[in-house]
Amino acid sequence: MFVDPERSYDLIGDVHGCAHTLVRLLDLLGYRQHGGVWRHPRRQVIFLGDIIDRGPRIREALHLVHDMVDAGQAHCIMGNHEFNALGWFTPAPPDSGRTFVRDHTPRYAKLLEQTFEQFEHYPDEWRAFREWFLQLPLYLESERFRVVHACWDNRVIDQLRERLQDGRLDPAFLAEAAYPDRFAAKALDRLLRGTDMPLPAGVTLTSAEGFTRSFFRTKFWEENPQTYGDVVFQPDGLPEQAARLPLSDSQKSRLFLYGPDDPLLFVGHYWRSGTPAPIRPNLACLDYSAVMYGKLVAYRLDREPLLDPAKFVWVEVEQ
Repeated sequence: MFVDPERSYDLIGDVHGCAHTLVRLLDLLGYRQHGGVWRHPRRQVIFLGDIIDRGPRIREALHLVHDMVDAGQAHCIMGNHEFNALGWFTPAPPDSGRTFVRDHTPRYAKLLEQTFEQFEHYPDEWRAFREWFLQLPLYLESERFRVVHACWDNRVIDQLRERLQDGRLDPAFLAEAAYPDRFAAKALDRLLRGTDMPLPAGVTLTSAEGFTRSFFRTKFWEENPQTYGDVVFQPDGLPEQAARLPLSDSQKSRLFLYGPDDPLLFVGHYWRSGTPAPIRPNLACLDYSAVMYGKLVAYRLDREPLLDPAKFVWVEVEQ
């Protein structure tokens, strides 16, 4: 879906139900509430997805973001958590081997738990928000910048342009995502979760939420990686012995590269920490772990050809 290249935008990372923090950030950015909607006389917001799950005020955050989008004051793309919610409630085709597009496993139940609890007494609202999730594009683009939740892959997006109107899911594509080996599932995984690599044999990682994984998230911009440690991109690093292991030629060949000469790219998703800054002059991640008492981060995009470290704005999340 295309956005106006002449506009100025404030891009905001993963909210995850931190509605009060979002209000503080919008106020800091110069937005004011008029007619129940946060507005700016010259700018619009672009939300990078993952409005729901984990946080204390998911319902309030959804209302705020939805109302801004509905009033033409913001855009919002789909995050993997919005897709999880859609898939949880969407019946899978009978021959897929699944009951729902998103399996009802303990992991997904845990991720969605806070959202389900906070909408327990508002079932009609929750149904309406799930219908709205279907209207969220998977990506936004203009001649000079791009927005996606986790990873921009030109090959995948070129195919999506042929399959989807304005980058929005339709019922057939959503149903196809129930088949792990088909394009829909692979495309959604790439755009909404990024790239990953199997861990060395015998090595596993356990997340802060208690889930054990045999793979790790990888960078998609490293031009000449040599070791596992060169490509890891997640809050919990690899064990030192695993990080030093060399990558095989086969592993290197499977790595995806977003080039240094590609348009500006903004992503969320990756639970960064520290002082917000560009990853590269054309790449920024705006997820700084707000829901884990980190920062809710925005980037104030105007006409600059390369990212300016001075244009990151954030608020610390209060405990």
